[in-house]
Amino acid sequence: MKIGVLISGRGSNLAAIISAIQRDKIPAKISCVISNKASAKGLEIASNHKIPAIFIDPKGLSREEYDRLLVTELKDRGVELVCLAGFMRIISHYFVRSFPDRIMNIHPALLPSFTGLAAQKQALDYGVKVSGCTVHFVDEGCDTGPIILQKAVPILEDDTEESLSKRILTEEYKLYSEAISLFCQGRLKVEGRRVRIT
Repeated sequence: MKIGVLISGRGSNLAAIISAIQRDKIPAKISCVISNKASAKGLEIASNHKIPAIFIDPKGLSREEYDRLLVTELKDRGVELVCLAGFMRIISHYFVRSFPDRIMNIHPALLPSFTGLAAQKQALDYGVKVSGCTVHFVDEGCDTGPIILQKAVPILEDDTEESLSKRILTEEYKLYSEAISLFCQGRLKVEGRRVRIT
């Protein structure tokens, strides 16, 4: 199974996916890592592991024009599953339709609660007692696709956005790798809003 990973920043989830592949936890190969930011540390991580690290500049392009470049690059490399790992762009309908039920995202909250940016801060501000992370298939909404896996993380009395984010991130690494592995084994079946694990 060939995976393409899209990033915008430090690439910590990318590093966790690479590690899981190396430990034979994910039966797949990363065909490329693409970033919309030239300074993304994740590109360096990819290069250090001899994975093609590609910067595609979004400057001067509409969302769909940019996504057409992404889709062409991914398809030219035979990518079968696209993993968003801290990719800080909303992808177009064109992109979603190019890889139906084959784009995954990891979100630092228990969806459908606290969608969008700063989910950990949203959870703290709301006063919930439990947060966590969600791996879901990407659809044409924002953090609205069918949920694959979730992991709860308790919110402690003295939690800050930073401390909560750190504890959730630890679970993200494990949960994302597990979801990708299930996909690569052909064990995920989307039925409307439900994802069945066989």
